[in-house]
Amino acid sequence: MVQGDYQELVDEISALIGAPATLENRDFGLIAFGAQDIDEAGAALDPVRTRSILTRRSTADVRAWFEGFGIARATGPVRIPPGPETGVNRGRICLPVRHGGVVLGYVWLLDGDPGPTAGQLSEAMEVAGRIGTLLADEERAGADLSRELRAVLTAEPGWRQDMELAALRTGLGPGAEGPHTLLCVVPWPSADPGDAPSVRTVPGAAALCTVPWGVARQGLAVLMRLPGHEVLAPAVTAAERLRAAAPGGGAGRRDAGHVAAGIGAARAGLAGLGDTWREAVAAARAALAEDRFWPVARWAEIGPYRLLTALPGTLEDDEAVRGLLEPAHGDLARTAEVYLDCAGQAGRSAAALGIHRQTLYYRLSRVEQLTGLDLNEGEDRLLLHMALKRARL
Repeated sequence: MVQGDYQELVDEISALIGAPATLENRDFGLIAFGAQDIDEAGAALDPVRTRSILTRRSTADVRAWFEGFGIARATGPVRIPPGPETGVNRGRICLPVRHGGVVLGYVWLLDGDPGPTAGQLSEAMEVAGRIGTLLADEERAGADLSRELRAVLTAEPGWRQDMELAALRTGLGPGAEGPHTLLCVVPWPSADPGDAPSVRTVPGAAALCTVPWGVARQGLAVLMRLPGHEVLAPAVTAAERLRAAAPGGGAGRRDAGHVAAGIGAARAGLAGLGDTWREAVAAARAALAEDRFWPVARWAEIGPYRLLTALPGTLEDDEAVRGLLEPAHGDLARTAEVYLDCAGQAGRSAAALGIHRQTLYYRLSRVEQLTGLDLNEGEDRLLLHMALKRARL
């Protein structure tokens, strides 16, 4: 869709109202604006509108102020008072641009006294509806739902996430109700959307995007269509290819820059997409932590890491194991973990570690001294085992 189509419709609204109109998408990015920059009284253009036109985007404070009046859920004009603390010195009238029940953008009008009549606003809303049709057609033609997927995965649960989920469902069309899963490839080397693969190059992918992951790092999220509820093979194939293609993805797990992937459970439709993403991230973290899950892990296969990955990242190590987790005691920690992995069987543990059984016993006694735990007690063994596994994350 060419920019002139939107400009003509914005000019039509400006003519109907007798005041300049501005069109922004749902992310408050400028699409088109009316040519009139001075009102009838000769007052300077509102600074928020000036900034929107010059920088083509509103600030986070301005966005929060406007969204606080329910514009994302409104189906008719919304009057918004001035908010000088955010730079909004003039009142606004917002005309939500919707299509198929989904808000796709906003037309903004500077409010005045007496302001536009109900009849004028009704006619302007009809034009806003035509803008919504153009925006929806453009989204479908582009077949790029990265923005919608990213918005769903990063929004807080509530009305905003519901709104973004509706937009994604609309973009996917009838196929939205089929079985899907999400895969997570981490760490992804760049947050630049231009560095992400095209959805057309990943067979079975419905949408993909980069999302924040960990501290100052990115992950790649891919929404996969599945041929059946229990058929995860397309997601596994896509995860292996994407991981191997990422910089560092072909390296061994212990090499710098290693990349892993996780796959969430399959679900029908999109209602549980937030849960699926948490599962995919947890599985990817397990793949990074454990050799046996490397390089692609499924949520169904990561066992206790389902619980461990749900623990807050700010949770401190249990005081009983802090000393054991110090670098100087790496051999003791590894011995304890292998011993517990082997269900306390000394012969298996010694063989797995490549040490004599007496060496194993000596190390385990040192573990008990450091931690104050009794490895003959089930709860002490459970605490130590979980603490050692969590340390890998």
